[in-house]
Formats: sequence, structure tokens, C-alpha cells
Amino acid sequence: MDEVAFLEELVAIPSPTGEEDAVAAYLVEQMAALGFEAHRDEAGNAVGAIGNRAAERQIVLLGHMDTVPGKIPVRIEGGKLHGRGAVDAKGPLATFVLAAARAASMMETARVVVIGAVEEEGDARGARYLAHTMPSPWCAIIGEPSGWDSITLGYKGVLSLEFRLVQAASHSAGPRPTAAERAVQFWNELAAHARAVNEGESGRFHTLDPALRTLNTFSDGLSDGVTMRIVTRIPPGANATDLKERLEGWRGEAELFIHADDPPIRSEKNSPLVRAMLRAIREADGKPRFKLKTGTSDMNVVGPAWGCPIVAYGPGDSSLDHTPEEHIEIEEYLKGIEVLARTLEKLA
Repeated sequence: MDEVAFLEELVAIPSPTGEEDAVAAYLVEQMAALGFEAHRDEAGNAVGAIGNRAAERQIVLLGHMDTVPGKIPVRIEGGKLHGRGAVDAKGPLATFVLAAARAASMMETARVVVIGAVEEEGDARGARYLAHTMPSPWCAIIGEPSGWDSITLGYKGVLSLEFRLVQAASHSAGPRPTAAERAVQFWNELAAHARAVNEGESGRFHTLDPALRTLNTFSDGLSDGVTMRIVTRIPPGANATDLKERLEGWRGEAELFIHADDPPIRSEKNSPLVRAMLRAIREADGKPRFKLKTGTSDMNVVGPAWGCPIVAYGPGDSSLDHTPEEHIEIEEYLKGIEVLARTLEKLA
């Protein structure tokens, strides 16, 4: 299979969150052509297994098929493949498929399961299904851009919530705080708490980081209301229970709706998985590095459930995630396939 053409086709199929059917069908078809036993599971994930059926060791390579919205013309220019999802995260997913196919003949003691999950950019529905239904594998790699010579060991956690308040309408000259003012007060309490918690901390992986994503007011003449969406990144060691209690105390008459509540995760460097990856990167003439990410991924969802050695890996520059300039260096993509194939051969 032409490795670049495969990725180009994958990127060319639009798959914003919730609209993954077409790309899933293509992925299942291509995996089957490469010798995988491929299908879609009940959540809609594309699943392909290859290697020794009888092997006790199962290695899961979990990527995601969906992208954030936004159309970027798919093209190859100057050694770069441009398009929505090229980095986040169809590049890593294509790397998983091709590396597993390349290493399949060497897998005498392991079976590799490649998964393209649905809705990672949404509520991680595909990964949550796997966390509840899939037996813990021997080890797992999450498909996210780390750079071909780097391994991501950890992600911050996330608490995503919606603040909603509706109250009787009142004149703006009156003494009662408006719904908007109450929302701002709630945000200010959270921001002040984060500043106090973060005092003396160095490095964003260890700080509590709330972000105000949206704030909207509405009125029908009889009642005034406000909705506000806040996403807070949670560092390892943070007291999430205390934070939730404080949020309850600050909300007053408002309602709080939690949309995501995933813990931070950080893996150990000394595991068979990491050691195999380090050797593979060095054999490909790379100088391996470790990374910690301030965002979240499906690793936050399946990692605590599976309890196995787990990291994130994939070619691409994560600073291009979700941007209009999203693209992947073709040379880096090919290097990623080489490194991961070598890793699988060592593990198997």
C-alpha cells in the first residue's frame, strides 16, 4: 500500500465529531485489505486485529477518526500534507495501521488491535465504550502527535462544566446583581482560586488552568438568564473533590452541569513499552524525548480503566492541532511508521 496515498485518502474524507461513518468504512476496508480482521464495534469504532490469534499478549493502538470542524484543502506541497486531521489525529492513526501491518509477520507472541475511535474531540464516547467493555491489554499506545522521536507520558485532567442561571428580570438601575454579573462573579472566584493554588508552581503541567470558553445572556422580558461554559485543566496531585465542593459553594442559585470529568494521568518511564520505544527511536537515528501535555486525550479515559503500561505517540507537531495551518511533514510520518513497526517487533 502507498503509505502517503493512504494518509491522503484518510484526511480527504471529512469526519467532524459525530460524522465518522464514511471514514470508518474506508478504514475498515483498508485494514481488511492489509490482512486485519476488521469491523466496527457497537460504539462505531473501527477495529482491526492482526498477529497471532492465540497470543496472550494484546497490544492496543488506540487512535481517533474524528476531527474538529473546519475545511482545509487537502494538498501536498513542499513535503507537507495539509488537511484537517493530518496531525490530530489521522496521521498517528494511519501510522498505527501501517506499522502494525508491517510488523505482523514478526508477531509470534502478540496480537495487535488497532482502533479508530469515534468522538474523541467530543465526549470521548468511543474510548468510554472501550474502557467499560474491553479487557485490559498488555500495553497500549494512544495515537496523538508527539513528534516521531518523542513519547508522551502524561496528560492533565479535565473538568468541563456549564453554568446556567435564570432569574426574574429586574431594572438595570436596581440593586440586584444581574444574571451576567453573577456568572462573572462565579468565574472570578474560580480564577482567584486557581491563582492561589498555582502560586510558586513552575511549568504548566503542574498548574490548575481554568478557561472561559463561552458566556451568553438571554431574556424574554420576564426573566433574565446566562449560560457559561468553563473548561478547567487539572494537574496531577490536585484535589479535584475540593474543587468541586468550592464550585458548588460559589454557584448560588445557578445550576452546574458537568460534561467531562477525567483525571490526570502520568505513566512511568521504566516499562517494557517505553524501553522498546526508546530503542526503536534510537535505531531510527533519533534522540528520544519525553513529553507531558497540558491538554487531554483518550489516554485519560482508558488509562485508569485498563491499568496497563500506556503512552501516547504519533508523528506531527501538536502546536498545529485545531489550527487553519494543520499539516504533517511526510518525512516525519514515514519515520513514525518505522519507529512504531520496530517497537511492535520488539514487544512481540
